[in-house]
Amino acid sequence: MSRVLRLACIDADAPPLFDLSPDGIHRTGYEPAAADLVASVMGREVEWVITAWDNMIPMVQNGEVDAVWCGQGMIPERIALVDFTQPYAIFNETVLVRADDPARSNTEMNGYKVGAIAGSANLKVAQTIVGAEIVEFTGASVFEDMIAALRTGAVDAFVDDDVVMIPLADNDPDFVVAFTAETRNPWGIGVQKGNAELLGQLNSALDTVIADGRLATVWSTWMPDLAFPLAK
Repeated sequence: MSRVLRLACIDADAPPLFDLSPDGIHRTGYEPAAADLVASVMGREVEWVITAWDNMIPMVQNGEVDAVWCGQGMIPERIALVDFTQPYAIFNETVLVRADDPARSNTEMNGYKVGAIAGSANLKVAQTIVGAEIVEFTGASVFEDMIAALRTGAVDAFVDDDVVMIPLADNDPDFVVAFTAETRNPWGIGVQKGNAELLGQLNSALDTVIADGRLATVWSTWMPDLAFPLAK
């Protein structure tokens, strides 16, 4: 077995989940730190393979990488394509609008252009907004692209995970949270269908770091204002 664990993810400025990589190799944030912790328990080292959002699962399917570890909500469409571990995170979805926009619910956005990542759990929330025109984003920089689209008026709102959206609204005066959908969306590590050996190793490592508190420590380091959702 290789000591290298090749993981697919995008490169994005989406703290506290992850920051832009300084060199295309090293990454920081909750997700990279959690991945490093799990890999260390497995006796392996992480190698990040940075790619476009819509290319991550195909890379797992064709064996170019071992797994995708990159904000993968375990929705049915993805479960049909890869096998997921138990969750390493659970989040809700938040809708952001411009600061002067009064909308605060999914019934106050009729006619709005609402952005979301194609094929994501966020997209499902966008589709609940009454009368909205959905704008799907793909590519290597979807988060930054949605921020820019909202800032310029190309969209009127966009949906992403609360863990990145609430800090964005708190720190950027151009934006405000419209509402958060309490979806309790579990995120997992996706491996190639039928790769029971790797799936079992990842789940065993997750069991270990959840039970001994090390994953909770990583969580509180990066997200001290969010309660750790996986305590056993």
